[in-house]
Amino acid sequence: MSLLRVCAFAKCVSRRTLFDKCAVRVSPADRCPLCVSTRDGGVRRISGEAVSVVRRYVIVLSHDVMVLLILPAKLHLFPVQSRTSFCNVVYSHWIFFSLSVLKARIQQLQPDVVLDVHHANVQFVKAPSSGRGVSSGKGPKVAPKEKTDIPKSGKTLKKNKLTKEERLPQKIQKNVKEKPSGKSKGSKKVGTTAAAATVNPQRPEEEEEDVEVAAAACGDVQLSIRSYLEACVFAGDVERAHSFLLSQHRVRSRRKLLNTDFYNIMMRVWAKKGTLNQIGRIFILLEEAGLKPNLGSYCTALECMGRNPGCQPKLITRCLRQMEEDGLSADDLFSQCVFRQDERDMVLKAVHLVQPDYKPRLHARAAQCPSLVQEFYTQRADHQYPKLDFTQEELQERFRQQLRLEEDCTVTIDSVEAAKPVTDHMAKMRKLLADHRAQWQKILLQALRESKMILANTNTKDYRLNLYPYLCVLEDREYVDIMIQSVASLPPSGESLKILGRDLGHRVYTKYCVQQKQQNQVVEKLRNIYNAYTDLLAKDTKECIVLPSEYWGRLEREQSSGPSLQGGETHWPYIVSVELGIYMVDMMVKNLKMNSDVLNPAFERKLIPILYHMYTFRNTRQVGFIKPHPILIQMQQDAMESKLTFDSYVMPMLCPPVPWTSVKFGAYLLTPSKLMRTVEGATQHEVLLEKCQNLLPVLDSLNQLGNCAWSINKPLLDIIISIFNDRGSDKLDIPPPLSEAPKIPHFNAQDPAYTSAEKAHMKRDVINAKKKCSEMHSLRMDALYKLSIANHMRDEIFWFPHNMDFRGRTYPCPPYFNHLGSDVTRALLLFAEGKPLGPKGLDWLKIHLVNLTGLKKRSSLEGRLEYANSIMEDVLDSADNPLNGNKWWMNADEPWQALGCCMEIANAVRSPDPTNFISNFPVHQDGSCNGLQHYAALGRDVIGATSVNLMPCEMPQDVYSGVAQQVEEFRVRDAQSGMKIAQVLEGFISRKVVKQTVMTVVYGVTRYGGRLQIEKRLKEIEDFPKEHVWDASHYLVRMVFSGLKEMFTGTREIQVRSMHLITYMFSSNKPPHSIHLKSTIQLINLQISHDAKEPDTVKQKNAFPPNFIHSLDSTHMMLTALHCYSAGLTFVSVHDCFWTHALTVDTMNKICREQFVALHSQPILRELSDFLLQKYCTGAEAKNKKYQEYRRLMLLLAKVPQTGESARSRPRHCWRGPTCRILPSPNCTEGDSYVLKLRSEGYQDDGGCHSVGFLFPSRFITASSCRLLFA
Repeated sequence: MSLLRVCAFAKCVSRRTLFDKCAVRVSPADRCPLCVSTRDGGVRRISGEAVSVVRRYVIVLSHDVMVLLILPAKLHLFPVQSRTSFCNVVYSHWIFFSLSVLKARIQQLQPDVVLDVHHANVQFVKAPSSGRGVSSGKGPKVAPKEKTDIPKSGKTLKKNKLTKEERLPQKIQKNVKEKPSGKSKGSKKVGTTAAAATVNPQRPEEEEEDVEVAAAACGDVQLSIRSYLEACVFAGDVERAHSFLLSQHRVRSRRKLLNTDFYNIMMRVWAKKGTLNQIGRIFILLEEAGLKPNLGSYCTALECMGRNPGCQPKLITRCLRQMEEDGLSADDLFSQCVFRQDERDMVLKAVHLVQPDYKPRLHARAAQCPSLVQEFYTQRADHQYPKLDFTQEELQERFRQQLRLEEDCTVTIDSVEAAKPVTDHMAKMRKLLADHRAQWQKILLQALRESKMILANTNTKDYRLNLYPYLCVLEDREYVDIMIQSVASLPPSGESLKILGRDLGHRVYTKYCVQQKQQNQVVEKLRNIYNAYTDLLAKDTKECIVLPSEYWGRLEREQSSGPSLQGGETHWPYIVSVELGIYMVDMMVKNLKMNSDVLNPAFERKLIPILYHMYTFRNTRQVGFIKPHPILIQMQQDAMESKLTFDSYVMPMLCPPVPWTSVKFGAYLLTPSKLMRTVEGATQHEVLLEKCQNLLPVLDSLNQLGNCAWSINKPLLDIIISIFNDRGSDKLDIPPPLSEAPKIPHFNAQDPAYTSAEKAHMKRDVINAKKKCSEMHSLRMDALYKLSIANHMRDEIFWFPHNMDFRGRTYPCPPYFNHLGSDVTRALLLFAEGKPLGPKGLDWLKIHLVNLTGLKKRSSLEGRLEYANSIMEDVLDSADNPLNGNKWWMNADEPWQALGCCMEIANAVRSPDPTNFISNFPVHQDGSCNGLQHYAALGRDVIGATSVNLMPCEMPQDVYSGVAQQVEEFRVRDAQSGMKIAQVLEGFISRKVVKQTVMTVVYGVTRYGGRLQIEKRLKEIEDFPKEHVWDASHYLVRMVFSGLKEMFTGTREIQVRSMHLITYMFSSNKPPHSIHLKSTIQLINLQISHDAKEPDTVKQKNAFPPNFIHSLDSTHMMLTALHCYSAGLTFVSVHDCFWTHALTVDTMNKICREQFVALHSQPILRELSDFLLQKYCTGAEAKNKKYQEYRRLMLLLAKVPQTGESARSRPRHCWRGPTCRILPSPNCTEGDSYVLKLRSEGYQDDGGCHSVGFLFPSRFITASSCRLLFA
């Protein structure tokens, strides 16, 4: 029949699926006439061969009624007593509902086709006359006409004057007489149904790659489809989700983007309702799409069977047997599937019906331990993992507090400006704002509901995505609260529309994820596991030599029933978040208004919008901005509101973070968090991260950093707040209020009294004044947020969960207040757990104080201690009278940290026994230009190593002073030869002038950037003649680069070689693709450059050296963190600056030196060369190159940079340990011979622990992840 779609499995001849196998054979005598006619029509002769075309068919009779027509051999699928009576029932139902089928599809007239599968050759043929081919997934509603790739046969139905009842039997009879043609003609695309057949059940690898590229170019279409379906299901709009999936399935070009997981989303819905027939229909769609069921598919089928009390055990047995044929096991279900609510229990119930004694076997994953940490994980006899200074009951109570905070998603705290007395005008403005916000909430609520009604009426069967489901995942009032909060936090200068939209979309997504976990019953299970997890951390429990990630994983396996904690949410694509946020911004711009005379009754009353959409230029690009009205700005500034509202994830945690156990689980309790920070919209990094197998050391180091408990230095906080609420202080890095900002000059540009030059000068003054006001507001608000959060946490103990970037550099997740901040925020932080100073602790406090002042850089530790003892009078005066005394501390490089250290020293020396004084103060040990240390160690550069304290010296070396001294020698030489600028610079070359440039040269700074740095330093010198700044900066940057080249020969060679290498490998650039996002407010152009197929050569060349060194730096830090944890130390880091208690500084220093030597004892450069040879000189990429180009590339990659002769000739001792050795690297061989050696040995990268993972933590990540660098 042409109106009933034939649905055939692509593999129906060679493979039987789950719903084919629930059968026992019946004899021909038991078959009724209808079955015989069905059998007679079931075989067709195509191309001279009889092939069984269809094994079963699905006829959709109504929304809830479906009849399965099967071959007689399958008749036993239906548990009826009489086969004949069953067939009569089927026949009557078929005739009765045929008319409704015809009515539902009258607008989709098309010939029916089925697949003839013979030796993997697929042909389209006309449907046989039996009339059994119909849609397998069609719902009750009529779908719009859409295009399909199914060819059109010779004849089509035409409307005539016959009734529908008369046309149907005529069409059946006509199809009986017709002979099917082997091949249909024409390729015009017409309307299709959900059961459109697919040609290729297994897509070629090349086609999959093309689809991936196309998806990335379209803003990750697959992720958009998945998030859309899940949002529909979460909002309860199952019909919309089902119709959308069918619309994607109908058209082959869009069906290629679907995978099995998309169909599983709908199967999960039907499994909850116990409708096995709907799951059967989706299994048919899977076959038509050429996809195989995966674990999730079988899991939903078993769940549905478990929910049906009358389910036959034979059906479950067939399902399990089909899984085994697909290479899957029941254990795989329980170890790999993500369960929600009671899904796991239902699956287990179904399995127990046929295997009563079955118990899931869950085993911990065998983690690969890199060589550098092999001993750490295998030899734990002497490990002493630290406990937190809290009882188990205290930690469980803190968990409950944090859980309530994250469930609320926002937190409102008192502003530190609330301490100011409230004037009548302030009270009036606050009430006025409150009244307006209440009115705006009502207006936005009504506008949101109206807009949702409009979106809801769009055709749900259209394949295009819309925002309606994303506007339904939360309550309407929650969207309104998010919008009102964004208005309150909008800066006076405005915000980019794209950034504002992104932030709004991200807030909606965060709330959605939290509510999703609540709906999936994750909270209760998380509570049970975390309460048990506190047994590892609490001080009143027994010692346990187990790492947090291992203990948490064990608890998850022990409490495996219920929902899964990991992998339950799908990230929304960047474009979805931006589009949703812009939609909300557009709603605010159109609907939020106030009276123009609200502040001045003399003005004419009219409604004016409180937000304006405008354009501004940044460089040469036009950028859309949302700016608040000046009246609203004035109201907010005058009100000086006493409350601040933050998202919960920007606050420190009130309990220890959940340990990272995978790339998708860790840190916060409910709030979604990423293990690796990436550019918005980037997906390549995340895909590569999930492929990494040996991440355990990385995760454990992040857990160690996050388990450090913190408290607030309250005396210091009170002093800072008093200065903040007064008038601020530029000298002490406390931003002044906007009342101190320069007044913006006003002038009439049309006034003829001004000359053109005067007008231009006044315009520049206006621009500079506005820029200054904007900068002051940003700095003031940043300080306000930090101080308000610190004041809110002043009586609390808190923790900072950590994550990292692609190089492995670690960062606290809370963005505002953390120990990576400025001098002010670092000074406010103390360790929550105190330790006695011990015999050397007080000395370390004094040495730390001298380091904070910036003095005595080239003095030994004894010299610094002697200096500290000589200034004890100033130290005690600073502690006792910080604002009214001699104010010695204000002249330090880090004044607030110096003041905090003065207070700690004063308390210690005044205690009865300083050695027993309990100190919470963190003592820092900073690296001596850490980047140059790694370069010098890589190149075995003796001179460079000496300059950065890698070689034994009587006095500590200061590389910045060394470079300044060398530049001064160059200057004297040039001045004597008569160079004017060298003579002008006499007496002005100092350590401070060259420090920033020297520090950043190792991280890829160019001469242009270095000149700007030096120019800025010279402008800060009051006595330096400003007319010579330009020439002096040009001269000095040349001298600095020349001095570094002489001091660090090996360093420069490695850096230049790596830049040349990247330039050669990536000789062509691919411009970033753009996504044009249309909205009613403006056209947004999203440029996606981070996932480009071909990297930018210039950017890669400049980025490779610093990223490579940063990865070594982070690896050394992580190694140090792990070994400090095993030694029972409190340890945190600010990249290359390590913090611990004064008592344990010596132990931390020893571990730091040992791990630096262990890292650089590895042949890092050789492994880098091996990896690049394997990556770019073998496989398909190498075959595409010409021979000469291929040979040059091999020679370049095989040649490891030469290392220092002294280091190669004999082992050298260094200051990082009295017995350690920097081992010599193997002598470099010639490129040709090395390449031949690789070929003869058949070199293959095993991806194991010996593969260089220079991208992020250099020795922790397999070589496969190195592609991250070139992403």
